[in-house]
Amino acid sequence: MNAEEIWKSMLSGEVYDATHPELLRKLMITREKLWEYNHLRPTETGRMREIIESLLGSYGDWFQINQPFRCDYGENIHIGQNFFANFNLTILDEAEVRMGDNVFIGPNVSIYTACHPLDAETRNTAVEWAEPVTIGNNVWIGGSVTIVPGVTIGNNVVIGAGSVVVKDVPDTVAVAGNPARIIKQL
Repeated sequence: MNAEEIWKSMLSGEVYDATHPELLRKLMITREKLWEYNHLRPTETGRMREIIESLLGSYGDWFQINQPFRCDYGENIHIGQNFFANFNLTILDEAEVRMGDNVFIGPNVSIYTACHPLDAETRNTAVEWAEPVTIGNNVWIGGSVTIVPGVTIGNNVVIGAGSVVVKDVPDTVAVAGNPARIIKQL
């Protein structure tokens, strides 16, 4: 597969070779930018914004992503207006991650799109696929939350600290636990 084909395969949810040279090249470019971002002084806000804008697929007028921040490609991440992420946000964006307006993320949150085969022999060949994650408007994600591939989180949702979100979350609820379950209608 050429570079364009492997990228399209990855984004479309097809099985692809995660060690393809083009993907490894893109990962290295992103890691270089993140290394610089994560080592800037806190007062260098202009340069921070410049780097994040060069990484993200799209973004609203106001956002803040505290250092350190980690992602795989960056360009598959889309954030809305009024976005805040605390320390240690990790997004594995082999598929699109779309977040709406007024999304607030606590520290140590992980959002994953990459999926791996359960069979060890197949997994060892470095094939994988990816499933997108969508997060609606007015969502508060507590600290140390993990969101797994393929999950859609509705609007006006609160996710309790330490939760593992393994299935879709409807609008206007609070969820918590491992696995996360609805604990309250909002």
